[in-house]
Amino acid sequence: MPETVKVHSSASLGASFADALAVKDFDQIRGLLHPEIDFRGLTPSRNWEASDPEALIGSVLRQWFEDSDVIEELEQVETDSFADRERVAYRFRVRNPEGLFLVEQQVYIAERDGQIGWMRSLCSGFRPIEEG
Repeated sequence: MPETVKVHSSASLGASFADALAVKDFDQIRGLLHPEIDFRGLTPSRNWEASDPEALIGSVLRQWFEDSDVIEELEQVETDSFADRERVAYRFRVRNPEGLFLVEQQVYIAERDGQIGWMRSLCSGFRPIEEG
């Protein structure tokens, strides 16, 4: 069972996003995203931007976690709130044809009309780990 540390709401938008991404439930993610989301992300090799749920899902998330990437476990989720933002950190164990990896993301979000309206994400990239 992944370790979960939650401050304030036990069902935060950030934790819900991490849970849905862990199982690649893009319909659930779509429901969490405001139609006019302002998204920017940074991975080790490029910057990403999206301004609507379909672009975020199709041009970003499905590129980050391709069909061949099997997310075996959501190892950790940590959320916190400050001012008008929520911070969520999550770590996945991912297996693909190249091996076993850990992927960690730090995300800041702001709520708009009960959905994620603003999001900034920093990703560690796929970090190889030994099987054991």
